[in-house]
Amino acid sequence: MLEAKFGFPGFCFRAGSEWLKVIEVKDLVHQYKTPQGEAKKALQGISLTIKEGEFVAVIGHNGSGKSTLAKHLNALLLPHQGKVVINGIDTSTQERLWDIRQQVGMVFQNPDNQLIATTVEEDVAFGPENLGIPPVKIRQLVDESLECVGLDEFKARAPHLLSGGQKQRVAIAGVIAMKPRILVLDEPTAMLDPIGRKEVMDTVIGLNKEEGLTIVHITHFMEEAVFADRVVVMEEGNIVMEGEPRQVFSQVDILRKLRLDVPPMTELRERLVQSGIKLPPGILNVEEMVMALCP
Repeated sequence: MLEAKFGFPGFCFRAGSEWLKVIEVKDLVHQYKTPQGEAKKALQGISLTIKEGEFVAVIGHNGSGKSTLAKHLNALLLPHQGKVVINGIDTSTQERLWDIRQQVGMVFQNPDNQLIATTVEEDVAFGPENLGIPPVKIRQLVDESLECVGLDEFKARAPHLLSGGQKQRVAIAGVIAMKPRILVLDEPTAMLDPIGRKEVMDTVIGLNKEEGLTIVHITHFMEEAVFADRVVVMEEGNIVMEGEPRQVFSQVDILRKLRLDVPPMTELRERLVQSGIKLPPGILNVEEMVMALCP
């Protein structure tokens, strides 16, 4: 396949009949010490493979290990046991950490913690400047990145004057200006209102579907996870469920036992079925509900 307009490296590359594996997590263990000095495991030997161009959502309640996993993908944390391999590079290889962090961009909950410049374009240019990219190329990257997130008209605006959703999109633009192969988002919409959340999710979905960027989206909003190619469910440092959104969210009773919500339309479908209305399983969104009720 051809590269998308932004030209992310390795876009949808096939190795033989298999998609290129860009993330391989094998028997990963992460330990930490409690304030009382007790050793506990945040990740208990998990394994996960993510392919080039895939959109994977990771869900689970607070303390399930989602964010700890995310930090391992960028080598912000290193394994106590097992390994994490990013595009063939083991994260425990100290001399390759810079290479890994160039290939895996991260966006966190609070965009204010990632915005440092006085204007939007200066903020987006910060990363490429630190990579030593020539000024002419930086100008091109800034313009392309802001266009990708729909903020090209805001380049001269001060970041602190933007809405929460716009700030988070600037943070995403700053990351993709460095042309990573993988974008890891650690609950990027947790601090946003519904409008801001939609702005960010539209941007993330576009980067994946139109630009071919591999996405790992950590979230506790089930309605965001339905857009993924695959959903990974974590509980107490383990991966306990995994599959396409329709497969995972059809298992309502199991998700509730894990103290997780289900998408609103899945919840509505359950209530309608309990009231005697026959509906097919796996309804995820409004359009599917309308089609099921009014075939």
